[in-house]
Amino acid sequence: MTTTIALAGKGGVGKTTISAMIIKYLIQTQSGAVLAIDADPSSNLNVVLGLELDWTVGDIREDLLSQVKQSLLEGGAAMGSLSGGISKREYLDYQIRSSLVEGTQVDLIAMGRSEGPGCYCAVNHNLREVVDGISKNYRYVVIDNEAGMEHLSRRTTRDVQHLFVVTDPTQRGIQAAERIAGFRHALDIHIEHTYLILNGLRTETIPTPLQSRIDALDIPLLGCVPYDTQMMEVEFEGRPLVDLDNQSQVYQAVAAMLQRIL
Repeated sequence: MTTTIALAGKGGVGKTTISAMIIKYLIQTQSGAVLAIDADPSSNLNVVLGLELDWTVGDIREDLLSQVKQSLLEGGAAMGSLSGGISKREYLDYQIRSSLVEGTQVDLIAMGRSEGPGCYCAVNHNLREVVDGISKNYRYVVIDNEAGMEHLSRRTTRDVQHLFVVTDPTQRGIQAAERIAGFRHALDIHIEHTYLILNGLRTETIPTPLQSRIDALDIPLLGCVPYDTQMMEVEFEGRPLVDLDNQSQVYQAVAAMLQRIL
């Protein structure tokens, strides 16, 4: 059975950092391979994982649409096929599998750029089916999302076992997290558990006004990730974050959370 973990939160709160620590923990402590899905158009999950990225699903989608336009002129797209007789689904399946970046116990799919002008409904439906088909081969799937939640159901039809809403320790951050968490009720996918993660805390305890705001949310606080200078050193040295020492406060905090729920 595949366990899907999704992360959401406004830009700059550290979703990709938390994603890297989750993947690091899964690789070190769990059996089975991990599929990382970078659903943020900026596509930098590969950097923190130390993987090279050449081709995104967004690139594949745009290339397919350009071929569809050409095939329409030739009378093929109306029949659901491209030049040469290959179907759109077959084309997407082959290209996405080819774009898969393979690492040690972790593979990566990057969704890439957002849709441009035009109708993407049929293409996105096929994309979901292909990505979900690939995901079934992995023990864990970790999805690093962009700021909102509405796109999650466009990326996958899979149920999500654990949704982590990440925030920084500010009132504005908590307000954004509350709004993002509220989106989950309108999605077409089932989310079993939703948690809040407070990232970048520079104090030993959560300030009382912030704690009161957190207590008022309809999602529980799973844990806090402290600000860690060692992580910044790794960043500045250009090393992937998965190289962070196991004794790092950031890794230890994320590992403790995952031990509670997995």
